[in-house]
Amino acid sequence: MTQPRTSARPTALAIWLIVAGVIGWWAAFSLTMERLQLLEDPDAILGCDISPLVQCGKNLESWQGSVFGFPNPILGLTGWMAPVVVGVAILAGARFARWFWLLFEIGLAFAFAFVLWLIGQSVFVLGTLCPWCMVTWVVTIPTFYAVTLHILRRGIVPASPSVRRAADRLMSWLPLLAVLSYAIIAIIAQVRLDVLGAVF
Repeated sequence: MTQPRTSARPTALAIWLIVAGVIGWWAAFSLTMERLQLLEDPDAILGCDISPLVQCGKNLESWQGSVFGFPNPILGLTGWMAPVVVGVAILAGARFARWFWLLFEIGLAFAFAFVLWLIGQSVFVLGTLCPWCMVTWVVTIPTFYAVTLHILRRGIVPASPSVRRAADRLMSWLPLLAVLSYAIIAIIAQVRLDVLGAVF
C-alpha cells in the first residue's frame, strides 16, 4: 500500500495558507474599518449592514465583538499574517521543526474553536449573520482542517501508520469536508433564523 509522502514540499498547502491568510486579513481589516466608523459616528450606517438579519453592526457593538477587551478584528489583523508567512516560507523552501508546527496547530485550533463559538453566538444569541465574519468562517475552517491533516500525515504528531494514511487520503477530500461544514452551519442558521424566509 502506498505510504504518505514525507519529504515532498506541501506546495498546495502553502498556496492555500497564503490565499486564506490574505482573505482572512482583508475581512479583519474591513471589520476594523467598520468598527472605527462606528466609533466616529455611533449612528453610522455601515456598508456591511444589509438587513436586520445580514449585518455586522450588532456583532461589532456586542460584548461578543470584544471578548478580550478589544475588538475581535484586531485578532484577525495580527493572526492572519501567520498563515501568509508560513505559506511563503514553505514556497521558499523552509522546513519547520516539530515544535513550530505544533505551535502553529495550537494557534489554528484556537482560531477554529473561537470561530465556532462566534458562530453559535451570532446565530443563537445575536440573531445575525455578519458578512465579513462569515468570510472569516469560510477560510478558518478549511485552514484548520488542512494543517491538522498535514501534521498527521507527516507524522509531526505521533500517529499510527493507518492514521497517517487516512489523513493523507482525507487531504484530497478537504474541499468536500469544508463544504459539508458550511452546509451544517447553513442548515443551523436556516432552522434558527429562517434565512430563506427573510431573504425571499
